[in-house]
Amino acid sequence: MKAAVLFEPNGKLSIENVDLESPKKDEVLVKIHSSGLCHTDWETMNGYQPINLPAIIGHEGAGTVVETGEGVENLQIGDHVVCSWNPNCGTCFYCDLGQPILCEVQKKYNSQGVLFDGTTRSSINGKKIHYYSLVSSHAEYTVIPKQSAVKVRKDFPLDRAALLGCAVMTGYGGAVYAGQIKPESSVVVIGCGAVGLSAIQGARIAGASKIIAVDINDDKLKFAEKVGATHSINSAQVDPKEYCISLTDGRGVDCAIEAAGHNETIQQTLESSRPGARIVILGKTPYGVEINLPFYTLMGEREIIRTSYGKSRPRIDFPKLANLYMSGHLLLDEMITKKYKIEDINKGFDALEKGQLARGLIKFE
Repeated sequence: MKAAVLFEPNGKLSIENVDLESPKKDEVLVKIHSSGLCHTDWETMNGYQPINLPAIIGHEGAGTVVETGEGVENLQIGDHVVCSWNPNCGTCFYCDLGQPILCEVQKKYNSQGVLFDGTTRSSINGKKIHYYSLVSSHAEYTVIPKQSAVKVRKDFPLDRAALLGCAVMTGYGGAVYAGQIKPESSVVVIGCGAVGLSAIQGARIAGASKIIAVDINDDKLKFAEKVGATHSINSAQVDPKEYCISLTDGRGVDCAIEAAGHNETIQQTLESSRPGARIVILGKTPYGVEINLPFYTLMGEREIIRTSYGKSRPRIDFPKLANLYMSGHLLLDEMITKKYKIEDINKGFDALEKGQLARGLIKFE
């Protein structure tokens, strides 16, 4: 099969013919239809997030089940699935606490780039190729744990379905679950990439009356307006704090969501909120980078939450989001800027880094 392999953290992927084994116990083989280009992939490609190499990159994909291993009972050949990078075990300390995103088993094997039995399924000339986020979706096929393959309705287009695997779930969950946005509330979203756009949609679906989009890229602000922002500002020209305060009777917003991952934007998010607000940080800095904030920004009974998957439960929420799309509430067509062949994946990541994409997709068929 063709796959995008990272051999060195030099910013470029190599398209290789890779050998793939059949699924083992509690695993499924998925034929990937579409795979999203995520900024986390780019960070890994450029050495900001260390992983075991070589590895097949990609963690936001959807496709069709073509083979199941022993012990797989809830999935059938032909099922449409979204790949989750959080295949929680269901029995560890954190899973028992109801915090599956923190699953100890998933964390252990994810960090090693292997499946739950400690091995990989792909190789080149006998040399093993590691997994990325237990998904490795930038490939024609992938073998994943059965917990990773979340079944969705078959009339839900698979290219749209791919977006649920990371960006949409993170942003929507950040707004609805972590942010607990309520009808008529005011919200600011700082950073309008795919995660931020999804947070804007979550705020809209939750009934927020004021949704303020903030970015330094005017094209991204146009995307934000298409998916539900009621106001938008370029923070290179307008101070988000002053703007948000002016729109909210001098108080600041009820919920402030950060989706950019910079020291400055985290501070802007805090300063744009009112006392007692909920602050949701979805963006992340490269590993090892420290954040420095004036202590006053943490005052005022604000509730500050950092979440990577929006406090979501993929097995429940992926089908729910599919229904929201099919009913016309969740806008995914507007988020897909361009589709690429696997051979052009590096061009796609170049466009992502230049801020030219809401979301780019690798499409395999």
